[in-house]
Amino acid sequence: MKRTRQPVSFIATDAPKKAEIFYSGVMGLTLQDRSPYALVYEDGTHTLRIQIVPEFTPTAHTAYGWVVPDLATEAKTLKRNGISLLAFDHLVQDKHYIWTTPDGHKIAWFKDPCGNVLSFTQYV
Repeated sequence: MKRTRQPVSFIATDAPKKAEIFYSGVMGLTLQDRSPYALVYEDGTHTLRIQIVPEFTPTAHTAYGWVVPDLATEAKTLKRNGISLLAFDHLVQDKHYIWTTPDGHKIAWFKDPCGNVLSFTQYV
């Protein structure tokens, strides 16, 4: 039975128009369905369902992320689109707000229009 299961990730928004502009335009995901309840995106072979809720308080931790081959290029693209990377006091990040893990992986965080924390990770 496990082999037939397909993963779906859920995050939320109280601003669906802003979310659609961000996930379709900035992040380049393919919108599969739009209803009064959710925006459903194809993200490679994965499904991202953005629930539309009347009120939303984002969590402080990463809600969704991507593995990327070139984090520096992705960070530049975000910056061109007006998206800032996040700085964290408890991490030593470089001048571009990219953290290098003890084993050499690179991670950067940013937020969507509703405050969901997202990340890009480049594995070494």
